[in-house]
Amino acid sequence: MADLNEYTAWMDEFVREKGWYQPRTLRPQTPRNMAISLSIEAAEILEHFQWSDEPADKNALASELADVFLYLLQLARVSGIDLHQATIDKLERNRKRTWDENRRERR
Repeated sequence: MADLNEYTAWMDEFVREKGWYQPRTLRPQTPRNMAISLSIEAAEILEHFQWSDEPADKNALASELADVFLYLLQLARVSGIDLHQATIDKLERNRKRTWDENRRERR
């Protein structure tokens, strides 16, 4: 199984092959563009659950999840963020966090 660095390198190679790092490309790899694309792909995941608790086509859902993953990797790369370390840091913060401390019981 690959690690995040390998996936990022594969995505970077793909983007280079397509010429999307070149000036005046139709698909500039900016943080803004990656964030927009990530959001659009994440919304497409919701379509699989719009009227059902289970997706009708798990392969189609898997494809959308992969799109989100790849845009997330690319957003981190073009933003200069070590996603691996950011994930570890976030998990550590979450472990120390108290969940539902202010939640009231609904009657």
